[in-house]
Amino acid sequence: MIIRPYRASDQDVVIDLWSRAVRRAHPFIEGEGEGERARILREVYLVQADNWVAERDGTVIGLLGLLPGEHGEHSGDGPDEGPGAEVGGLFVAPEAQGGGIGRQLLEHAAALHGALTLEVFEANDRARCFYAHLGFTERVRRIDERTGHPLIALERVAPLRSVGWLHLREGRLLSVRTRGNDTFYLPGGKYEPGETAREALSRELSEELGLAVPAEELSEAFVIHAVAHGKNGRRLHMTCFTGGPQDIAPIPGREIAEYAWFDGREARERCAPAHAQVVARLVAQGRMPA
Repeated sequence: MIIRPYRASDQDVVIDLWSRAVRRAHPFIEGEGEGERARILREVYLVQADNWVAERDGTVIGLLGLLPGEHGEHSGDGPDEGPGAEVGGLFVAPEAQGGGIGRQLLEHAAALHGALTLEVFEANDRARCFYAHLGFTERVRRIDERTGHPLIALERVAPLRSVGWLHLREGRLLSVRTRGNDTFYLPGGKYEPGETAREALSRELSEELGLAVPAEELSEAFVIHAVAHGKNGRRLHMTCFTGGPQDIAPIPGREIAEYAWFDGREARERCAPAHAQVVARLVAQGRMPA
């Protein structure tokens, strides 16, 4: 699946997708997915919003519409979290629902803008559970003037943005533990102002393990979206990289208590929650044994 900008040529398939999705989501609204609502989507939102589509095997299966955020919320935990945005619409074709498309579109929005806000109908129980699972919390309620149904405004703070290094030795993943902490993490950490992801990781590897890994030798492998460990449910956006020397002799820095190479089971048991996703990706790539 890919996520790409909406094109005018997507209009017909997107309107059909939207119509089928909202009729399924809002059976309590008479005439939903047609008439004036369809006209507004076509003539206003598809023209004025920042729209993105999810596409699989050449077929559009999801639509994300973004609007400028109500306020420039910024957590201060990273330089590139963005000013925030409102999710004006998130729709997935009924036949593609349940496969993670909506989650990936939302995380794409968070990667672009940081903090997110949106509104959901109180009667749309499935959507409310979906957003709660992804870390959204209720902010305020109001009555929708068009339908008379209650709407709930939700918000989610910007995810923590970090970088991690994927270094394996005989199928075991290098992990580090900071002083005063009993949980292991990937080598890496947060960005500093003005840094690119590769620059941040190069610096972190030097500070944590005494390794000289030039930024240009690092290659992005994948991005992990998870719940940040010990951050009260806050989301994590971690970009993982490969590259650099294979034969290394780490020298733990001031903040690092120890390092270790873990197999898949040990990583899941002793490491932060995001490690489970990292291990699953590495197993799927054939880089770690199942």
